[in-house]
Formats: sequence, C-alpha cells, structure tokens
Amino acid sequence: MSAISIHIDKLSKSYDTVDAMRDISFDVGKGELFGLIGPDGAGKTSLMRILATLLLPSSGSASIEGLDVVKDYRKLRNILGYMPGKFSLYLDLSVEENLNFFATIFGTTLSENYDLIKDIYSQIEPFKKRRAGDLSGGMKQKLALSCALIHKPVVLLLDEPTTGVDAVSRREFWDMLLKLKQAGITILVSTPYMDEAALCDRVALMQDGSILSLDTPTGITASFKKEILAIKSDNIYNLIRNLEDHPNTASVYPFGEYLHYISRNETSSREKLLSYLEQLGHTSIQIKPTPAGIEDCFMQLMKDKELRS
Repeated sequence: MSAISIHIDKLSKSYDTVDAMRDISFDVGKGELFGLIGPDGAGKTSLMRILATLLLPSSGSASIEGLDVVKDYRKLRNILGYMPGKFSLYLDLSVEENLNFFATIFGTTLSENYDLIKDIYSQIEPFKKRRAGDLSGGMKQKLALSCALIHKPVVLLLDEPTTGVDAVSRREFWDMLLKLKQAGITILVSTPYMDEAALCDRVALMQDGSILSLDTPTGITASFKKEILAIKSDNIYNLIRNLEDHPNTASVYPFGEYLHYISRNETSSREKLLSYLEQLGHTSIQIKPTPAGIEDCFMQLMKDKELRS
C-alpha cells in the first residue's frame, strides 16, 4: 500500500450501554478510494463522525495525514471535506449562495477553486439561483459534494452519499468520485449498497460495530469457496420456504428475481434438488451455478459470526 493517509487503531464508540463500534483498526493509503460497506446500525456513521472531528471516541485513536482527530481537530478541519448522510446545507440559500458561504468559511472563493469542482458544479450551474431546498435528490448530492470540495481538501469523507437517490444519479456520483481519486484525493466513503463495493480499491465489510472482512473487492469474493446456485420457479414465496425446509440447505436468501442457495455439502446435486422441488409442485424451475458477489460474502460472514456467538 502507498503512504498512509488515514490510520485507525482499536477505535471504539459507546452510547450508554450500546456499543456502536468495537476495536476498529485499518489504514487507508494516500489517493485510495476506500469503502465502508454495511447496513444501518453497522457503525459506519459513528466512525465517519469521529474522523470528521465531530464525535469523540470512547477508546482507541485515529489520525489523518498525521494529525490526531482529537488533539489536532482545528488543523484537520482545514484539510478535510465532509459530506454527511443527511443533506445539511442551507435550504433557503440558493446553490450559488451555499457555495460562496462555504468558500468564505475556508478563506477562499468559488472562482479560485472552480477548476476542482467544474465537472460537478457545471451540471447544476444552470440552476445556481434556485434554492437548495427546491433541488432534486441528485442535484442536492452534487451541490453537497461541491461544497465539500470548495477548499481543496486532501481527504474526503462521504457518509452514505448515494442513499435515497435514483440509480442514474448514483452512477454519475461514482463517476465523479473516480475522477476525484485520479486527482490524488483520498476518499473514504460509506454505503449500504453492496454493488458500490466493486467500485472501491478496498472495502471493509461492517456489521454490528465490527469489521467482518477487509480486502479488495476481488479478494473478498475470491475467498468464497462454496458453490452458489441461483434458483427460481413460478412461486418464489413457496420456493424459499421449501428450500429452507430442505435438510441439506445451509442458507437461502432472495437475490433479485432468483434465490441464492448454498448446500451443506461441498457440492449440491442439482438433479435431486430439481426432483425435490417438482414433487412439491413447482414449475418453470431454473437452477444454475452463479459466482459469489460481495453481498453473498457478506451474508456468509454474518452467518459465520452468528454461529461463533
């Protein structure tokens, strides 16, 4: 890995009796696009807020570009760009007024750093007089990212930036992140969407305040050794119930129009499975092997963790 930009060592955060994070440790290299992947309640937002110097950790330490997130928070805020999960700009101010406001806070101007945000801002510039509260979800997203970049940050922290926006806006947003990465900006992004994991250099899969796995997306999927069968029939509701009742079933869960099925055996007999489902009245049955994706790995890691608990 290249020189370290973000260093996290045994970081924990508790709220009264609830442990939001437990002993989180990892490094992010300079210029890396690193993803925190996990559902709500995994601890992603607590981690992001600690790194953004908005929340104190209960134990452990973290540093960004050599600056401690607690002791050096004033210096850090000048080199960080932070985009919280909830849209937090001024709704009554226009697009242009929001940008100018944030530029002024950091002692710069929109014109001075226009080149950095040009590709993003140019898409919403025709609406620069429109109030931020009247923008669509995708346009709010672009404005928030522009405001986070206006002071030329070294590190960009994005907390679930694509939640609640349409698929096209999500794709456009990730295209913008890849361009920012090429400009040398270190990016730490959290998301509940497993498909976005493949767009990161490395990812940490998080659940219940701890890291289940940390690797490149291909490294995580390559570690999955069990055969997965994609199965569907004319009655998907009964199909999942019947497969759950099958004695050789290790796990079964919905995946698009199919169910992903894993057998307790190393390899499952598709012929026996087909016969079993036909006897139960299923028709138009399809059974085919399918490669493991990040979501399959996440589901298996969660299951393994539950068995160890």
